[in-house]
Amino acid sequence: MLDKSFGKMRSLEKSMDALWLRNGAISNNIANVNTPGYKRDIVEFESLLKESLSGYSIKGKMSHERHIPVGAMTIDNIEPTIKKDVNSKVRKDGNNVNIDAEMANLAKNNIAYNMAAQRISGKMNKLKLVIKDGR
Repeated sequence: MLDKSFGKMRSLEKSMDALWLRNGAISNNIANVNTPGYKRDIVEFESLLKESLSGYSIKGKMSHERHIPVGAMTIDNIEPTIKKDVNSKVRKDGNNVNIDAEMANLAKNNIAYNMAAQRISGKMNKLKLVIKDGR
């Protein structure tokens, strides 16, 4: 029953982990805005989460723990990853960090993190209410 009521809790937890990692990546980009040759870090997570939650792809069965997983991943197997952005426009010094875009991304990321924290807090408050029998 709790799995149905609080099923999105795990996806919110994973999202907060990814947002925390993205905050570090953006901060690192801002710190290296004047470093020649630096390529900005990006965090890949939303596309993996969307694919996992869509349920449209097939899932292979693993008969041994050393087998390679095939198909859609469960929410527990999704991990945010940091990659170098090699496709952005590069300045003359080889750096591709745009400070204005990074500051906007940082603000957007902070808002998303606070929203996810509020959603989790709300779900926990509902659980406390149920445990207290609605009093």
